[in-house]
Amino acid sequence: MVCYLGLGANLGEPARQLAAAISALAATPGLLLHRLSSVYRTAPVGLTDQPDFLNMVIAVRTDMAPEVLLKITTAVEEQLGRVRTVADGPRTIDVDILLCGETVCQRPKLTIPHPRMHRRQFVLVPLCEIAPKLILPDGTPVAALSCPRDAGVVRLGPLASLVHKSQCSPEGSCDAR
Repeated sequence: MVCYLGLGANLGEPARQLAAAISALAATPGLLLHRLSSVYRTAPVGLTDQPDFLNMVIAVRTDMAPEVLLKITTAVEEQLGRVRTVADGPRTIDVDILLCGETVCQRPKLTIPHPRMHRRQFVLVPLCEIAPKLILPDGTPVAALSCPRDAGVVRLGPLASLVHKSQCSPEGSCDAR
């Protein structure tokens, strides 16, 4: 099945954190990266006194149960320094399960589809980029919910170009690591 994951970061070097999370997920047996959206800069939601976020959505193919996928995404967050102190607060990385095939579930630690994704343009815009014809389990087309111009969601480009830019000094010289 195809699962969609929302990634976000606003602490440290957010582009590198997104790349590290994707690398960790790609190295997981039973997960196959399928599609990656562009990276978008968005203002924080909820707690607004913090840096802007970099957000993106990835699609993975897997046969694992959503509960197993949740354990993996939580382990990736912990590996990359995620500390949960304040709801909607700043973070080194956030990996949310948005959708898993046709799965609909509501459990104490896992709700699919993600319960707030239909209100979050920072999720809907990149999701629509990689799956423009996607229909949510309730029958709503993702494209009908995605409004990038109205929501301050700014496309920055592919992740690889942002990671490369983060290696460059303000003068334009780049570390060739």
